Amino acid sequence: MPTPKTDYLVQLINSLTKAEKRSFRLFVTRNQTSDDILFLKLFDEMSRIGRFDEAQVLERIPAIKKRQLSNLKAHLYKQLLICLRLLSRPSITEIDIREKIDYARVLYDKGLYRQSLEILSRTKATALKSNQYILALNVLEFEKFIESQYITRSIESRAEELKKEAVLLTKKIERTQAFSNLALQLYGLYLKVGHVRNKHDFQYLHDFFHSNLPEYDMDQLDFHEKLFLFQSYGWYHYMNQDFVNFYRYTRSWYDLFEEYPDMVFEETALYLKSIHNVLTSLFITLSDERFSSMLAILEGIPERGLIRNLNHEGLFKLYHYIHLVNKHFLEGSFSEGVKAMPELVALIKENPYDWDTHRILVFYYKIACMYFGSGDWSSSITYLNKIINAKNPDFRGDILSFARILNLIAHYELGNQVLLEYQIKSVYRYLGKMRELQDVQNEIFRFLRKTTKMSKGDLRVRFQQLHSKLLRLMESPYAKRAFLYLDIMSWLESKLENTTVEKVVRRGYLKRVGKEASSSDGALR
Repeated sequence: MPTPKTDYLVQLINSLTKAEKRSFRLFVTRNQTSDDILFLKLFDEMSRIGRFDEAQVLERIPAIKKRQLSNLKAHLYKQLLICLRLLSRPSITEIDIREKIDYARVLYDKGLYRQSLEILSRTKATALKSNQYILALNVLEFEKFIESQYITRSIESRAEELKKEAVLLTKKIERTQAFSNLALQLYGLYLKVGHVRNKHDFQYLHDFFHSNLPEYDMDQLDFHEKLFLFQSYGWYHYMNQDFVNFYRYTRSWYDLFEEYPDMVFEETALYLKSIHNVLTSLFITLSDERFSSMLAILEGIPERGLIRNLNHEGLFKLYHYIHLVNKHFLEGSFSEGVKAMPELVALIKENPYDWDTHRILVFYYKIACMYFGSGDWSSSITYLNKIINAKNPDFRGDILSFARILNLIAHYELGNQVLLEYQIKSVYRYLGKMRELQDVQNEIFRFLRKTTKMSKGDLRVRFQQLHSKLLRLMESPYAKRAFLYLDIMSWLESKLENTTVEKVVRRGYLKRVGKEASSSDGALR
């Protein structure tokens, strides 16, 4: 087994729970004693130390020879997957369906056609009920194959029945695939570019979306078709910075699970993501009370017994920390928020859920913003540098760009004027190459360039001028993206009022909450 495969084996073993490890030992030793099973001894050793050390394995298990290791590791990996598949069968419908298809094949090979068809009939009903249409089509194709060789009833009526089922399933699968492909392509485009930057981006996204959106009748769509449709529209409006419609479609996605409650258990990962996207839309639109209500639903997920595997746990932790940070951003409680950052940083460093580089860079940016809001400029720079110095920045040009701008402002706050002058030129060239240099960035650069030569009196005037210019730019639909990633207005207001960013943001939060409370009281009266 090559080194990458060894790494996969180590990751798999380290992901096992105590119950899964116990079940694996019982599974392996069901027919013989553990003393005779070399790959089980290898498992115990790797499980104990959490890694693969060839020299240590050979020393501690003399029965294993060096030439055997490759085959033993490969066999251990296979046996682990077989055991985990058996453990997952009762809770994962897809695995259960595939196993029954296998049973039907075994019976067919034994010439027991009627028994095979009866299993397939029940399995197809299960697949259709759980919206597993590709598996249902597999079952149907197998039924057609058997019926063509073994006539169990009127072949004429049965053939027509199977044909109609196949046509309907094929159309449904094609439409579902079209919706899911569009959602995936939009997500990939977002990871690379982020939000639209100008009219050219807007037109490109508009043409791409509508040329790939299949025709549909909402009344004829099933659960998965609606889900991928809402995903597609959600990404489209999010990238266009139309956050009202982004909320509308993410809420429709979440409400879909209310309409199909059984799918909450079947598609827990997508259910968690629907909550995450609703929370994101509420955060962007500063809907404090609804954000708090939806956050309570997210935090209640473990109590509902929906965290059934490491994937669910990883998604829950991911969304928990994203919206914990967002909650502090909304409330302006940065000093309180930074207390939770060491715990998040430790989790990122350990990375037990195998979060990708994109997720980690976004977390670093949020952590940097948290420290920036609390007035800890040095810590903010530390995490911004993790983004700026990333080895494979092939995505999210917006995050990479705004990290550099926030870094400039943090250095300004620390009074690093010499370093600031050098970095302004460097960042200006970088953003030019990235086609990220827009009006908001230009105004910030003009301001920072002149700060070293200004008196305190002039500086206040320049702060006021910059604040006024950015207020006008906020009206531009394509300038909004700058304010999504960089709360420059709160920073400017803190300078003009000689206070902290935290106090400015907190004041805005209390004002919004007061208005929401007044509106609610008025409605009650």
